[in-house]
Amino acid sequence: MQPFIKRRNASLSYFTEELCSINELSNTPLDAAVSIAEATVAPGITTRWHVLHGIVERYVIQSGNGLVEVGDLAPQHIGPGAVVVIPAGCRQRITNNSSTPLVFLAICSPRFEQRFYQDVDAQQ
Repeated sequence: MQPFIKRRNASLSYFTEELCSINELSNTPLDAAVSIAEATVAPGITTRWHVLHGIVERYVIQSGNGLVEVGDLAPQHIGPGAVVVIPAGCRQRITNNSSTPLVFLAICSPRFEQRFYQDVDAQQ
């Protein structure tokens, strides 16, 4: 792999069925070990329950406040600076319970690929 720099491009953000906006900051087969996405959850929104098979995910909260639910842990309040570690195959969802956007980095290893995502909201 050669060194490279990728700059954030707001026009590449897209809205997901999970109910949040995603901007893939770095997600390429050239760096398959990790991906980094900026996720934004609007005020009052709870994302859908989902799992990532074979992918460990970390949320690094950048701004806003919310409530995160991971596996069988009790719901936890989170804010800027909090890091949430989500093991592969562990159910998860996040709620923005504030009046401002909840923004966090979603860091996945290995890198996120849609084929490993499973919506389990209907099963809850």
